[in-house]
Amino acid sequence: MKQFLISSLLLLATLQGVAQQITPALTVYQEFQPATVLLTSGKTLKLPLANVFLKNSSLLYMSGEIVKEADTKALQRVDFKDRSYIPIDNQLVYPVDSVGGDVLYCAKVIDLKSFKQQRANSANITNIDLSNITNTLGYTTIDAGGRDSIEFPVIPVYYFKIGEKVVLAHERHLKRALPKEKVRVMESVMNLPGFSWTNEKYLMILLEKIR
Repeated sequence: MKQFLISSLLLLATLQGVAQQITPALTVYQEFQPATVLLTSGKTLKLPLANVFLKNSSLLYMSGEIVKEADTKALQRVDFKDRSYIPIDNQLVYPVDSVGGDVLYCAKVIDLKSFKQQRANSANITNIDLSNITNTLGYTTIDAGGRDSIEFPVIPVYYFKIGEKVVLAHERHLKRALPKEKVRVMESVMNLPGFSWTNEKYLMILLEKIR
């Protein structure tokens, strides 16, 4: 586990595309909440206060007055009251939907490229030093809002689990993973009106066709 102070969270958020959501928060849940964690070692942990960090879709948890970030490689599953997460590509992802045993997974992360561009295009935001914006950071809430509210663009990152194979939901990655006949099927789905790599309805259509 690696440890860092609450005040460093805002600074970390500046380190990571079309934004699907705008939020002043740095975590999936507005407040930290209980979670059950299954480690790769087989051990189960009950965390009274946990959350998912939008910077990199990692697990955060409270230890006294300190926020700690779990090593995603040590996690097998994380269960919150509303959904379960598993690690893929060193990110915590949750299942969107499935067809048979094949699954569409999603991780929500801050689009730091867009965020930096917004800062460059806005005189009001450009002059803000994120490391100093620590107002109203409580032990169970992490929010960048306040008088000079900062909003972060959040994007979904999707993965397909097809059989034993996990592939990023992206044309280039799928072309490498699929046989030629399935690539042609993928291209036909991509030609459907309204298709988008961030549209879950079309991604489920694609999963059903290429599985």
